Amino acid sequence: MKPLMPTVAVVVLLLAGMAEAGDISGQWARGDGKAKVQITPCGSDICAVNTWIKPGTPKEKEGDKLVMSIKQDGEGHYSGTAFDPQRDMSYKLTVTVSGSKMTTKGCVVAGLLCKGVDWTRVN
Repeated sequence: MKPLMPTVAVVVLLLAGMAEAGDISGQWARGDGKAKVQITPCGSDICAVNTWIKPGTPKEKEGDKLVMSIKQDGEGHYSGTAFDPQRDMSYKLTVTVSGSKMTTKGCVVAGLLCKGVDWTRVN
C-alpha cells in the first residue's frame, strides 16, 4: 500500500466569504514539522501546495500539489475528495478548522485505510 500523501491531511481551501474561524486558506505547518503548505483557490477547486519540505523527507518535494473538491458542511467542517496528481491517487477527504488548528483526514480503499494529520496556521 502506498502511504497517503501527507498533504492529503492538509486540506481544503475555502471559498471567499467563509468565517475566519473556519477558513482554511493560508499557510499551514504539518504537526510533525516536516512540511508547510499554502492553501488557495485554484479554479473551481482548492489546492494545497508544498512550500517547504524538511530535508531528507522521502517522497515529498516543494511544489507537490493536492487538488481538493470539497464543500463546507458546517462551520469549520469540510468534506469531499482530493486528487494527488504526483501519485495519480484520489482520496475521500474531511477537514476540520478551528482557529489556528486544522485536522485533515484522507481515506482510500473505500474508506478502509485512513490517515489523519494535524496542522497549525503559520502567520
